[in-house]
Amino acid sequence: LRRHISDESVDLIYLDPPFNSSRDYNVLFREQSGTDSPAQIKAFGDTWNWAGAATAWEDFTTLCPVPKVIELMHGFHNALGENDVLAYLVMMAPRLYHLHRVLKPTGSLYLHCDPTASAYLRLILDCIFSPKNFGNEIIWKRTSAKGLAFTRFAKNHDVIFRFGKTEKTTWNPQYTNHDPQYVEDFYKYVDEATGRRYRLDNLANPNPNRPNLKYEFLGVTRVWRWTKDRMQKAYDAGLVIQSKPGNVPAYKRFLDEQEGTPVGDTWTDILPVQSQSKERLGYPTQKPLALLERIIAASSNPGDVILDPFCGCGTAIVAAQKLERNWIGIDITPIATSLIQKRLFDTFGAKDARLLSKEDPAQRIAFDVEGLPTDLAGAKMLYDKEPTHKDFEMWAVGLIPALPQEKKGADKGIDGIAYFHDNPKKPSKAVVQIKGGHVTANQIRDLLGVMHTEKAQLAFFVCLETPTKPMREAALAAGYYQPPSGVGRRVEALQIRTIEDLLEGRAFDFPLYGSNVSYQQAERMQEAAKQEELEL
Repeated sequence: LRRHISDESVDLIYLDPPFNSSRDYNVLFREQSGTDSPAQIKAFGDTWNWAGAATAWEDFTTLCPVPKVIELMHGFHNALGENDVLAYLVMMAPRLYHLHRVLKPTGSLYLHCDPTASAYLRLILDCIFSPKNFGNEIIWKRTSAKGLAFTRFAKNHDVIFRFGKTEKTTWNPQYTNHDPQYVEDFYKYVDEATGRRYRLDNLANPNPNRPNLKYEFLGVTRVWRWTKDRMQKAYDAGLVIQSKPGNVPAYKRFLDEQEGTPVGDTWTDILPVQSQSKERLGYPTQKPLALLERIIAASSNPGDVILDPFCGCGTAIVAAQKLERNWIGIDITPIATSLIQKRLFDTFGAKDARLLSKEDPAQRIAFDVEGLPTDLAGAKMLYDKEPTHKDFEMWAVGLIPALPQEKKGADKGIDGIAYFHDNPKKPSKAVVQIKGGHVTANQIRDLLGVMHTEKAQLAFFVCLETPTKPMREAALAAGYYQPPSGVGRRVEALQIRTIEDLLEGRAFDFPLYGSNVSYQQAERMQEAAKQEELEL
């Protein structure tokens, strides 16, 4: 953030950092039966401890050069001691300092947290942004109270702080539909000609000391809200009515002309991402798209720049793109970047800008990925970075893009699965295997066996090394796959691509262009196929 984002260049920041819940979060991938797979991948560790923060504390005055924050943190240090909560705050304060730096004067920051550390974070925000720029403490009811709360009330909400960079922040009021009972009680009249609901509003002026507005209209003398000329025009348009001679005229206020009920700071109308939700990705702490759409619509305008420095599975990014904003997302885990790239592809037909050489840029959005390999040398460095090679595998899976799987238990050596629709009754799939070390023809034959065992239509083999002639021959021996629908071309059943191929835009071959689908689409397609079989 300090190196790559300029001062005062961002219009809106939303961040949903880990809450110091002292747990690791796993991404769960669902089997096609609908049950949770035993294959899990740790998405991130939400564990903060003083041992990891001690060095940052020693350098805190350099990392966060705000005198008020430094004094506050020393107060926390004296009051709380060197524990996990202080470690969390030591990590968060410098980040909030730099987020304030990159905000435009008209910009806003939304910090999503839970009650565990919200009181401390609010004080840090006050020191960095100033209390006068505090906008709201939003309470989002994320679930109904449930469980056996023997020692306390059940927890069911998150806190979202809204701060402006200055008092001149961008603000677009948000509204919800009127409550049905409110409509029945207050808009009880229906216009016979149009069927539109309306209510009758008082036209008398609340200030009686307005002699210039006192006149007789339809036989009634009052101090009116409007001039006589405006009153006459409204009457001629049918907007001022008199129920009977001698009654005070009233104004017809139509329901469909009202903006709705203003959104307050307690949000109970946005449901969390539940287990059966269509937008569920299986990513821990995933927030609903409607939540981010409300935030972005309220505090930015089309063309503005949105930043999410803990972007996870990319909900803020998708919401920003949907609302025609520019965006920057930051995350430290390759699995997050893989999921985001897949999600953008599924939602918008998006492609990494590096892969647009053989695509029509006008047909899709383009985005850049920084901090991950962009060439073969970078890929080799990522592979050599740690002995398990998990980061490399997750990153490579994201180049396809496919959904990552962990190499244990039920996945049978599969690193990823890509679903595609060339069959109207059920989704087809390709199993993916990533190899960064030495590769042989036996690995190709093993993958072919996995493809048959998994009843997959295609198999994709990704390697760092150049494949040998025996490997290519073994792949060709797998034959071809022809879509059962009769629409689409046949493709090689087992395909090999190098990392360099994928980086340069030589993607895997699907029977239909753009047929790669999201996991949720695949689940829905299969459920529809099952229902059809039952009906038959």
